Amino acid sequence: MQLGTDGVQACASCHFHAGADNRSKNQIDPGRLRVNADRTPNPDPTFDTGGRPNYQLQVGDYPFHKLSNPGDRTSTVLSDSNDSTGSQGVFRTRFVDVIPGSDRDNVTPLPDEIFNVQGTNVRQVTARNSPSTINSVFNFRNFWDGRAQNIFNGVSQFGLRDPNAYVLKASKPQLLEDVKVSINNSSLASQAVGPPLSSLETAAEDLPIAPFRVDASGNNDRIVVSDVNTGQQIAVLNPEGETVSGRTDLMPAQTEPLPANNQQFQRIGRKLGKKLLALRPLNKQQVARDDSVLGRYSRYPRSGLNPSYDNLIRQAFKPEWWNSNIIIHINPETGERRFMQRQGRRPLNTNEYTLMEYNFSLFFGLAVQEYESTLVADQTPFDQFLSGNNGALTTQQQQGWQIFQTKGICIGCHGGSELTVASVSSATSQGRIRRAPTFAGGRVEDAGFFNIGVRPPLDDLGVGSNDAFGNPLSESRLALNGTFKELLGEEPPVVPNSEQDLVADGAFKTPGLRNVELTAPYFHNGGQLTLEQVIDFYNRGGDFGQNLPPLNLTTEEKQALVAFLKGLTDERVRFQRAPFDHPQLFVPNGHPGNQNSVAIDPNVRTQDSTTQARDQLLEIPAVGRNGGNPLSNFLGT
Repeated sequence: MQLGTDGVQACASCHFHAGADNRSKNQIDPGRLRVNADRTPNPDPTFDTGGRPNYQLQVGDYPFHKLSNPGDRTSTVLSDSNDSTGSQGVFRTRFVDVIPGSDRDNVTPLPDEIFNVQGTNVRQVTARNSPSTINSVFNFRNFWDGRAQNIFNGVSQFGLRDPNAYVLKASKPQLLEDVKVSINNSSLASQAVGPPLSSLETAAEDLPIAPFRVDASGNNDRIVVSDVNTGQQIAVLNPEGETVSGRTDLMPAQTEPLPANNQQFQRIGRKLGKKLLALRPLNKQQVARDDSVLGRYSRYPRSGLNPSYDNLIRQAFKPEWWNSNIIIHINPETGERRFMQRQGRRPLNTNEYTLMEYNFSLFFGLAVQEYESTLVADQTPFDQFLSGNNGALTTQQQQGWQIFQTKGICIGCHGGSELTVASVSSATSQGRIRRAPTFAGGRVEDAGFFNIGVRPPLDDLGVGSNDAFGNPLSESRLALNGTFKELLGEEPPVVPNSEQDLVADGAFKTPGLRNVELTAPYFHNGGQLTLEQVIDFYNRGGDFGQNLPPLNLTTEEKQALVAFLKGLTDERVRFQRAPFDHPQLFVPNGHPGNQNSVAIDPNVRTQDSTTQARDQLLEIPAVGRNGGNPLSNFLGT
């Protein structure tokens, strides 16, 4: 909870329920990802569902595309909405700085034209439904649009696409060097460093990092700064970081130009390091003594853990990534770095970083990935059935499994033991982009990314949109425009013949299906409430476009498919047993009031009279390895 700027928001805030989010108040985004035909932004600010934010969702709000006959996509449309059921995050604020020793950052509230009730800001909501983190370790890329790359660069979510992603390495304590890291099969680490960036409106440190070599190992107390690539000396500094000779400006030419909106280049990892390394881990949360991961560190009934983040990092990572006597100062206005010797025990200011603070994004990403890699649900009735226990699935569920593989054609997207072809094994064996079979259109597509007609493509381009550098997220498009090898480090397995020969716009990553019974609402927009509604969607051939054929399933066959999907639930997940146990958590759950009026937080005062709603927090109690109460379904369905 100390991760967020508000001292409340955490990764688990959107992934606490079977790895997903089942909150139902203030969970609507009005369609901010909509674009025009020329692909320029055209965000929709109108809330079709509830009229305004902070609305309490109802069963009758679903599905978001209502038909007079759910089995016939050509029947009369009763209502249609481009809203999404997302996850509430932080208030709209401008980041100023961290406050040493505090879990809350210094921020300035900004007026929010979309997420407000009668002019009072409420928490912003993500534009897509939160996918489950359980079994996400098997995904080749992560996020619905695949922007979390399989190569982790230690800094951002964009992997090899980010030309300016450097971390500092200390081959010895007095010698630092900017280096690039490329850690394969690590899209979860790439994913982990994304949300801390997007939670902030603006921040310092958003300029590219120049590759330096910093040597303070001489006997004259001088610090020599040179260019990593050429070896050319740039400047000589005194121990206080002042230039003795050479350039006074330590911002060499950028390796890549910044886009017009450089918000995505924020290097917040350093600020997170500055903040979290000064705090006790989980200091606002109780940890059960029998927690399967953290129980031995628990201070229960007191909150927090015994070891510090500093000690945990020292135990987990090699010294060259955190052990140095050199302090890095970053000018918050220009991004310029200065280097100085650590002088005694003088407290550092918030723009001066130890190597451990500076490289915090590397530690954070890999640590989150290691934890999420343990969240593997593989003890379902279906898994037992595949292992030879024919009685693990009921007769009806076995019928559903047969339909899943044949008439339902579900296995075309949900193939393999992971039940998704967006998996590492699928990308490795069949290629990260591939040509679809002729009966499926025969066009080139990113592995595991499909446009199934949930919404019109212009509502949300999905993998058809661009990354922060202006390059297509679609790897099929990279192959078409000739930048596949440059940005991904390998040759494309297939090259489309034209733009019409590929599928990207409106395509999204296929999720795995284990525990799907517990992770409503469904699809990237959270627009379907129940598994029955999902099966109706597929049975009628989707809602938009012509990418899915109607299935013509009987009522009995649809019921069998739903029964099979419920056979994909791992009871350890339902009952929160290890490894799915967790510390205590308090999550924002809307605001006192409703979509028409909210209670104002009297502690938030700004010069421009911006007001902010008071939080309503939901406690998720700590659970140990033996589990707790069963998880309830979304809206009690």
